[in-house]
Amino acid sequence: MAATTPTKRAGRPRSQLPSCYHEGYLEKRATKEKVFRRLWTSMCGNALFFFNSHKDNDYVEKLDLGGFLSMADDGSRDRNLEAARFSLRLKDGEVKLTAPNLESRELWKGFIYAVVELSVPTSLNLLPGQLHLLGEVVEKERRRRKAASLPAAPTTPLYLPLLGEIPACFQPVSRREAEVLLERHPDCGNLLLRPGRDGTSLAVTTRQDLNGSVFRHYRVSQREEGGYVIDVENPIPCDTLHDVINCLLEKTSGTLQPFLLEEPYEENIAFVKSNDENGERSLQWAPSSPLPRAPVLPPKPGRQSQSPIRSSLPRRTASERPYCGSPGAERRTFKPLPMPPEAELQSELLSDRLKRLNVTAPPLAQTLSEELKLKLEQRRANME
Repeated sequence: MAATTPTKRAGRPRSQLPSCYHEGYLEKRATKEKVFRRLWTSMCGNALFFFNSHKDNDYVEKLDLGGFLSMADDGSRDRNLEAARFSLRLKDGEVKLTAPNLESRELWKGFIYAVVELSVPTSLNLLPGQLHLLGEVVEKERRRRKAASLPAAPTTPLYLPLLGEIPACFQPVSRREAEVLLERHPDCGNLLLRPGRDGTSLAVTTRQDLNGSVFRHYRVSQREEGGYVIDVENPIPCDTLHDVINCLLEKTSGTLQPFLLEEPYEENIAFVKSNDENGERSLQWAPSSPLPRAPVLPPKPGRQSQSPIRSSLPRRTASERPYCGSPGAERRTFKPLPMPPEAELQSELLSDRLKRLNVTAPPLAQTLSEELKLKLEQRRANME
């Protein structure tokens, strides 16, 4: 059975559809279609969404049940003897559906009646557990319609946090520009944070190789109470944008890596210089060799600069200084000059006074007096 090639819709992905009440494979044929097509069917809210496969994220057709008129069984034979058909009459026309078996057809009819009439049907051959499930669907649909009837909250513009709170993989680019960046620089990472298309949210763009480039885009919304949430089938709340990136890295076991594009730096210093003759300005490059040091001026006359190393050395006496004469010359020894008689007399008078007064000199003065006597005796012996 040949099937027509469906066109992809340009709407929300499955994660952004209303709550799914029931799903499974159905064969569908509209009035203008010649053959049945086997499609994965999901009842989300007050509509039937058709997908080529249960793995697809984009639906190919949508059947709004708001124009419902009636529903009846179809007794026409199918090549599958267990299959059971029924038809829906809508304002836009009639649609024929084929379920795998009679039990599946009754359950689909029960969900359709529950959503359209907001009541549990009693004329269908259903089990107690199935009737209880339909009652829950009726309550969910009532709450959904009540929430949809409320006026929508005004959208707030995108608010970016402080610079330190923005991850390094953030790039102010569009969806298409993000794909080009990830395509051209695969070595810089494969996960990029960017502003959302609506101007009120953020988005994450990823790229992976699977027989070519495979791009994925995830919405990151801001919460009124603070923080962010990754809008997937099971929303993931995060406190900061850094937590958003870390969550995606952990969920993919490190397969995704933040996109960090490092721009090249200049290797030489460039500046704009004007020509003194014609006034034209041109780009000049500074020399790469180190600049020459300024010459050191000689010290002024009259001031002798002493090396700090030499000044720190202890001074030697005349007897301790090395002999610098010729090897054959005799080394001369210089005797100390004799002490003048006046100084010798004063020293004797001082010691006599101390004896008469019977004053004991302090240890330091006594030590100096003894040293002075020894020096006087040595000088006398030398003079003799």
